[in-house]
Amino acid sequence: MAEVKDYDVVIVGAGPGGLTAGLYSARANRKTICLEKYLPGGQIAKTGDVEDYPGFEHIEGAELAMKFADHAKKFGLEIKMEEVAEVYVDGDYRIARCESGNLYRGRAAILSTGGSPVYLGVPGEEEYSGKGVSYCAICDGAFFRDQIIAVVGGGDAAVEEGMFLTKFASKVYIIHRRDELRAQKIIRQRAFENNKVEFIWDTVVETINGDGTRVTDLSLKNVKTGEKSTLEVGAIFPYLGFRPNSKITRENMRTDQGGYILTDEKMETSIKGVYACGDVRAQLVRQITNAVGDGTTAAVAAEKHMEELGDKFAERTK
Repeated sequence: MAEVKDYDVVIVGAGPGGLTAGLYSARANRKTICLEKYLPGGQIAKTGDVEDYPGFEHIEGAELAMKFADHAKKFGLEIKMEEVAEVYVDGDYRIARCESGNLYRGRAAILSTGGSPVYLGVPGEEEYSGKGVSYCAICDGAFFRDQIIAVVGGGDAAVEEGMFLTKFASKVYIIHRRDELRAQKIIRQRAFENNKVEFIWDTVVETINGDGTRVTDLSLKNVKTGEKSTLEVGAIFPYLGFRPNSKITRENMRTDQGGYILTDEKMETSIKGVYACGDVRAQLVRQITNAVGDGTTAAVAAEKHMEELGDKFAERTK
C-alpha cells in the first residue's frame, strides 16, 4: 500500500550534490530523505579512477561514492532506493511522487537528478566504460598521457574537448559521421591548425574493442563508401550530447535551451522552495567539486526557507 511520509527536506538524486545537501540538512537537525533510483553516488559510482577531488590523490569512484553516502548517513540522512516520477507543489509542501505510489512531502525539495550523456550504443561501450571509454575530458584526460585518443562528434563540445585532450595525448582523432563540422568557425579553425588533431570524416564507430581491462582499438566504417578499418587508441571520448534530467517537475520550471534548470545564487529554481544542484543545473562545468558546492548552498538556502516559514516541522514529524 502506498505511503505518505513527511520530512523537512526531500532530496531527489543521490549524486555528490544530493548527498552533500543531505549531509548539511541532516546535520542542521532537519528530517531529511534522499531518494535514488539506482545506487548512491550518481555518475561517480560508475567511474573508475578519480584524481581531481581535493584530499584524494587517487580513489575509485565507487569508493568515493560510498564515503559520501556513509558520511551523510552519519548525521542522520535517510537514503531510500525509490524512483521519483514527479515533483510538485501543494501549498507549503513540495512533494515527490514515486513510481511505487509513495509520496514524500517536505517543506523544501532539492533536485540533484543529474543527467546522462548520449551514448554511442555500440558493442564494447558499456564494457569499457571507465576503462578507456569516458564522457568527460576534464575528469579523465590526464589518465591517457602520451596515448592516442579518439573523440566522436562534430559539435562545439566534441571539438573543444578534443583540443583540451591534446594537452595529454600524443594524437587526437576526431571522428565525425559527416564531412563538415557543426562547431563554430573559430573553434573549427583552431582545431584545423593544431598539429596533434586529425579528423576522420564520414565515419562511425561500429565497435569498441579491448583486451578485457582497457580499450585497445576501434572498428570504424565509412558511411559513404562502406569501407571498414581499425584505429588503435588508448581511449575514446564520445561527445554526442548530454541530457539533463530536468523534466521531473509537474510545475513550469525555468530552464535554458538545453533543458538545464536555471537557478539563482541560492540554487533556488523558479519554484519557491525548490532547489537544484549538480549536473542538472545550468553552469559552466560539471565536476564533483562544483556539485558539492551546489549541494552545500542548496541545503543552507533550504534551511533559511524553512526558518522563514516559522514552522518547526521536524519536531512535529520525528
